[in-house]
Amino acid sequence: MSWELIWSPRSLRDLRRLDRQTADRIVTAVERYAATQYGNVRHLRASEPPTWRLRVGDWRVRFRFEAGSESEPERLLIDRVLHRREAYR
Repeated sequence: MSWELIWSPRSLRDLRRLDRQTADRIVTAVERYAATQYGNVRHLRASEPPTWRLRVGDWRVRFRFEAGSESEPERLLIDRVLHRREAYR
């Protein structure tokens, strides 16, 4: 099973602020997770709506799942890309 990736405008802005190598590493990790469900992912308990994070080195990708229907694929909605010191505030 693979998910369709939807990057929020805020997450794209977060990526643009990073150096090219780090941004590429994060995008690769998100695409790998969407395709294989492999990655360091944890559920963030005190979040509404339910949110997960993907760890990529010192960076955290916060995302949500959106269920699909028979005609639409499931979606992975990427909300933010943050350094670990900012990710849990």
